[in-house]
Amino acid sequence: MFEFRRPLRRWIFFATAVLLAAPAHAADVKTLLKEADAFRLSGESVRVDTEVRVLKSGTLDKTRLYAVYVKPGRRSLVVFRSPSERGQKLLMLGDDFWLVLPSSQRPLRITPLQKLLGDASTGDVANLTWAEDYDGRVEGEATIDGVACLKLDILGQRKGVTYPRIVLYLAKSDRSPVHAELYVASEKLAKEAVFKFGTIDGRKLVTAMVLRDHLQRERVTEVHYLSRRPKTLPDHYYNPAFLVRADIEH
Repeated sequence: MFEFRRPLRRWIFFATAVLLAAPAHAADVKTLLKEADAFRLSGESVRVDTEVRVLKSGTLDKTRLYAVYVKPGRRSLVVFRSPSERGQKLLMLGDDFWLVLPSSQRPLRITPLQKLLGDASTGDVANLTWAEDYDGRVEGEATIDGVACLKLDILGQRKGVTYPRIVLYLAKSDRSPVHAELYVASEKLAKEAVFKFGTIDGRKLVTAMVLRDHLQRERVTEVHYLSRRPKTLPDHYYNPAFLVRADIEH
């Protein structure tokens, strides 16, 4: 009996040592994603004023302005602010996306991959979180642009996600998002995202997401988050039928 217990004790000691030696790889992915999300949104119900810029060969080509109203429960309302698009609205309700045009009496069903401008899709602008929609595993570690990162391979857990698979790199120091490889349903790498940061009200937050098409390397799309402030719209604004007749000037 003594000879049996000694190897067992050694095995338990060894297994415990391995787990303690690699806390990063044992980290809960959902927790990591929530920590990363905190750098993108500053509150639960918030308005994010957003500007999308398209650059070709380093020269500014086009810009568009949007007001994005985010509410818990995967609800986002995007109000188009540029003169050429004024009156248009985009609604995300869970897995469903609608586009409301001022000339139409009916909301139009669209997909999260439908382009707004350049490589910025409806999902890129309307959905600013990962934790609710993705799960996966920590694949290991990597250094991206001199930053030590955890490498996550995450898969969409619902049909309405913009990208079914994302390879996401989070800084080991604070779990801030550094880089993302964005894949479409065919497992094709569609584009890559790089995250830029600034200090807002004493907090480190993402101030821009730079999207680069995997094939058209000369074209760059920048999504700039100009301001964030608490704002709660009434629930009836998140109704496609109401938006057809609503004029939002908040």
